[in-house]
Amino acid sequence: MFKGFWKQVNEGIHDMCYIWWIELKNIVKDEGVLIFFILVPLAYPLLYSWIYNNEVVRDVPVAIVDMSHSSSSRQFIHKFDSSPDTKVAYYCNNIPEAKQLVGKQLVHGVLYIPADFDHKLNRGEQAHVSVYCDMALMLTYKAIYQAAMAVSLDMGRNMQRAHSGSFTQRDEEVNTKPLAVEEVPIFNTTGGYGNAILPAVLVLIIQQTLLLGIGLSAGTARENNRFSDLVPVSRHYNGLFRIVLGKSLCYLMIYAVMAAYVTLCVPKFFSFTSLIHMSDWIALMFPYVLSCIFFGMMMSCIVRYRENVMLLVVFTSVPLLFMTGVSWPQSNIPGFWQGISWLFPSTFGVRGFLQLSSMGGTLDDIRTEYQALWIQVVVYFLATCLVYRYQINQSRYHAYEQFEKLQEKVRKAKKMKDEKMKN
Repeated sequence: MFKGFWKQVNEGIHDMCYIWWIELKNIVKDEGVLIFFILVPLAYPLLYSWIYNNEVVRDVPVAIVDMSHSSSSRQFIHKFDSSPDTKVAYYCNNIPEAKQLVGKQLVHGVLYIPADFDHKLNRGEQAHVSVYCDMALMLTYKAIYQAAMAVSLDMGRNMQRAHSGSFTQRDEEVNTKPLAVEEVPIFNTTGGYGNAILPAVLVLIIQQTLLLGIGLSAGTARENNRFSDLVPVSRHYNGLFRIVLGKSLCYLMIYAVMAAYVTLCVPKFFSFTSLIHMSDWIALMFPYVLSCIFFGMMMSCIVRYRENVMLLVVFTSVPLLFMTGVSWPQSNIPGFWQGISWLFPSTFGVRGFLQLSSMGGTLDDIRTEYQALWIQVVVYFLATCLVYRYQINQSRYHAYEQFEKLQEKVRKAKKMKDEKMKN
């Protein structure tokens, strides 16, 4: 009994190594798969991180429409221009003229000061300043709006101090700022885009490049009917598991290195916040990469041609990033779309990685995401087995059809030869 058991174990290991070797050779021979497995994970994170390495925008050009032409409006404009985030690029006579500058992308916003601005301030009434922003880029909107808000609050405090009737500087501080509030960023200390979004993008890159590479490989195999090469290995039901495990082992070997480079090295290169511990990183990345692999192998069943997978990944990248709850609050995502997001490994991978890397959490803090990833590993592994069983059965059926056609041709040729010999 033990001899039979060890014989099956040896056969299983041999078949897995055989499938691993075949898949590795196919990856090396296919330039498209090599690009998405090696070149894109190496270069794309560097390019994306380099673009957003400055974290925040500076000196955003703004057009000024000053209808007041008073000392108060000039003071407001001077302080607004002194902000590191904005600069006064143009002075316009009216709003339509400023809109033309926005349309030409010469400025990203308009600051409008009405004619009664100084008059209301001197009478102790509430004055208004209108800010119009180009919403094509949220970073420029944030810079213009925050700069205008800071100037208005500063001028308001100065005017309040002048009319407070205080005798000492301490009285002025109490009257103008009775409650001292100090803002201390806990995790994103720079308040920039890179530390907020880039870790999520890096984790998503792992899933998307895996989908691209596995989809291209499956499309090529289907076009060349290469699944027929796996039929001898799958002579038993256990052979199906050997095929899936052998192919996934090849992908895991490659992405063990790629995941370490993308999530550990790239943040260090660009000085992004990284508080993750190596043991927690291994515990999270292992089920995440496995779930991405099995998810990609399962999804490969819908890839008939190589080009289809590129369209699939391109159109899903941005929605998947939004559904992780990073660039859009998770509480504001409708329940239906939250349920859809649970189908993708990136949802739990991104959330878990952000809590470990950006917030300094531990594995206990991401227990929900960790367990969800292992559930996806099991579910997608079984789904992949079903998909590959169907593909192998289809290959057997086509091979049997071709064999029957070949036998029919041989019989016809033999019959014609016998008739000629009789004549």
